[in-house]
Amino acid sequence: MATFLYKLGRLSFRRRHFVALIWVALLTLAGVGAASAPAAGNSSFSIPGTEAQKAFDLLEQRFPGASADGATARVVFKAPSGEKMTDPGNKATVQETVKELADGSEVARVTDPYQAKAVSKDGTIAYAQVSYKVSGMELEDSSRDALQDSAQDARKTGLTVEIGGDALQTVPHTGSSEIIGIAVAAVVLVITFGSLVAAGLPLLTALIGVGIGVSTITALASALDLGSTTSTLAMMIGLAVGIDYALFIVSRYRAELAEGRDREEAAGRATGTAGSAVVFAGLTVVIALVGLSVVNIPMLTKMGIAAAGTVAIAVLIALTMVPALLGYAGRRVKPMGEKGKRFGRASKEPSEQPSNKPERPNLGTRWASFVVRRPIAVLLLGVIGLGAAAVPASSLELGLPDDGSQPTSTTQRRAYDLLSEGFGPGFNGPLMVVVDAKDSDDPKAAFAEVGDEIKGLKDVVTVTPPAPNKAGDTATITVIPGSKPSSVTTENLVHGIRDAGTDIKADTDANVLVTGSTAMNIDVSEKLNDALIPYLVLVVGLAFLLLIVVFRSILVPLKAALGFLLSVMAALGAVVAVFQWGWLSGLMGVEQTGPVMSMMPIFMVGVVFGLAMDYEVFLVTRMREAYVHGEKPGQAIVTGFRHGARVVTAAAVIMMAVFAGFIGSSESMVKMIGFGLAIAVFFDAFIVRMAIVPAVLALLGRKAWWLPRWLDRALPNVDVEGEGLRDDPDRGDTDRELVRA
Repeated sequence: MATFLYKLGRLSFRRRHFVALIWVALLTLAGVGAASAPAAGNSSFSIPGTEAQKAFDLLEQRFPGASADGATARVVFKAPSGEKMTDPGNKATVQETVKELADGSEVARVTDPYQAKAVSKDGTIAYAQVSYKVSGMELEDSSRDALQDSAQDARKTGLTVEIGGDALQTVPHTGSSEIIGIAVAAVVLVITFGSLVAAGLPLLTALIGVGIGVSTITALASALDLGSTTSTLAMMIGLAVGIDYALFIVSRYRAELAEGRDREEAAGRATGTAGSAVVFAGLTVVIALVGLSVVNIPMLTKMGIAAAGTVAIAVLIALTMVPALLGYAGRRVKPMGEKGKRFGRASKEPSEQPSNKPERPNLGTRWASFVVRRPIAVLLLGVIGLGAAAVPASSLELGLPDDGSQPTSTTQRRAYDLLSEGFGPGFNGPLMVVVDAKDSDDPKAAFAEVGDEIKGLKDVVTVTPPAPNKAGDTATITVIPGSKPSSVTTENLVHGIRDAGTDIKADTDANVLVTGSTAMNIDVSEKLNDALIPYLVLVVGLAFLLLIVVFRSILVPLKAALGFLLSVMAALGAVVAVFQWGWLSGLMGVEQTGPVMSMMPIFMVGVVFGLAMDYEVFLVTRMREAYVHGEKPGQAIVTGFRHGARVVTAAAVIMMAVFAGFIGSSESMVKMIGFGLAIAVFFDAFIVRMAIVPAVLALLGRKAWWLPRWLDRALPNVDVEGEGLRDDPDRGDTDRELVRA
């Protein structure tokens, strides 16, 4: 592989005009496609195989036109101090608001609080429920505006009016976070390379790759039912790996220049060596993202595949466009060790260097030498530290965010609190019980038995009478729990109703299904939790096999996988400590603690695993390269750090900055993802890869690179170390024939 990529790098360097033209054409084509594509709404959300989804599907069949999965909004009214909602003036305001809301084109129905008995016992709080024909993610902005305008008009009369429900649900915008991440990346790259031109190359190529990927997703969004969250994930991951991969190749290019090679040869060797690491690092990311399909949530599968496509584009750009741009840059990209005069650190000519003063080793060399001398102490300190950080993960509780997790400044959170005050905390998470009595001899008796059975369960506050459909074979029953939607008690109630339904089916042949947003959240959390182990086995297993091919070792890939699991567990522990226990919650801007988002563990595994393997492949391949070329195991570790530590550090700092920018979001879910990914990258890059990995390799010595002979013969030789580039007779004397750029 190294020889092929070497030739590709040189070809891209020589034919840079052609290569640049191809990528610009692809970017233009994707941009035109995105601009001309029909506007696509957000992706439809379904959870195949869950009971909540089966109930939704049944409601669509038995209650046609009822919009069972349609968005809902609760407009909550609170009377001024000393007044009641039943006072004539307040009642008139509410009824006028209900009338305005009913005029919306997407509104299916609006309930009058006074007819639906939706007034609190003390008469101070009332609510009107608005049901829409489409889901919250498909709702037009005009409908949301009309909802908010009606509430604002009611506030002018002196009432407190807040809006809850999923009708106001929108996809959070993260543009400012991306800008912050790019700005920090630019600063880190300038410090790393000491040159604006060299720093600009990874940024430019990453932005081009993300532009092509996101534009393609936008162009296909309508046809493939891709939501805006798909492009957000693709942008986040594409920007991260795009900068990393280009950074690796540019850094290796400068190292090759420092060894005296001309620019085309240096570009070829950089692509052949660092490019090989990029290919395999990219494959691990693609495996992790495509592996999300095992969860069997269509939206998550589409997000993973789309992001994987963007990663593949980033790899191709790093292998072709980066060498091409290096050709354009010419002497403006200096050899490693030289700094531009703009920074006041211009290098001296070799003749000007004092011959009697040895060059001081860089920080990476000094650190690796220390670890090689004290491997046991470093290993124990790293493992104990991460183990301590992982302890809170044993108390992990999973759930999906609701209005109760919103900041107190939002109308959704204030409506949530008002409903809890007037009707109890469980009122924010009603359960819809669907009774399918089509096969029952006496449907009405079955409906009544279900209602009576539910009333006898613990934590049930209210059970509404059964509401049958026109055919009389299916009915819905609304159950109000006594606890808030995200509580373990409510989850136990859902399971209790389902367990009771098993006995009822045996008696009446009626199926009992529990659905609604609360039940759906519980089912999604359980589905994601059940899929975590198979996902880990698939992703880590495939990557383990891939890394065996890369490193031609058993213990090095095993160490990489175990180190990754340790860093992910530590990161999950930090998330639990902050978002569930409330540690440092004020510093992080966490206003409401609660269960960790159910998607967080599997999302962290996918994203962090890919990035962790980037650092593992790039750092350890330099060690493997030095070892293959004759260095002793300990010296190979030091050599790998001398060449790779600075680059891996820069890449990790960039990724942490990109992810940490999301901590400032007002959305608790986005905040949690940003914090979790940032702390995971910190743990993995600086503790696992920079400390535990060299310590383990130092302890193992030559055993680290052991591979059974039969397996060595069976595995393909991908030559990631670039052994085929040393004294390759096919190149002849072409180096002397090349014209320096």
